[in-house]
Amino acid sequence: MKLNTLTPAEGSTKSDKRIGRGQGSGRGGTSTRGHKGAKSRSGYSRKLGFEGGQMPLYRRVPKFGFKSPNRVETKPINLDTLQELADKKSLSAITIDVLIENGLAGKNDIVKVLGRGELKAKVEVSAHSFSKSAIELIEKAGGKATTV
Repeated sequence: MKLNTLTPAEGSTKSDKRIGRGQGSGRGGTSTRGHKGAKSRSGYSRKLGFEGGQMPLYRRVPKFGFKSPNRVETKPINLDTLQELADKKSLSAITIDVLIENGLAGKNDIVKVLGRGELKAKVEVSAHSFSKSAIELIEKAGGKATTV
């Protein structure tokens, strides 16, 4: 081992640039920050969406409509989808668990059955909610609509 071969451990030292160590280093004075302005000051952090004083995009673009903070988003499932599922799996009862297992709903989804399509199978369907037309068509086919 010789003194001239010693080097610091990998990753323990910073880059060769030593900023703010006098004019002779070539990186003194303004310390590579340029002259004046907010970016040259210590503690500067650009605000999210700031565009150099220009009116930011989120204020330029018009906003429309209203979304109620209390709205309940449901996962719609139509009768034709239930018919396909009943045919494939030969089911007599379709619950929310069955829908989750078959990838038609997520475990946190609120399921609403809608009346698009036909239901020929006699099926007991349980879901969080139903449309009026869905209830009619399920009962017409000889099934039962149960609200969970």
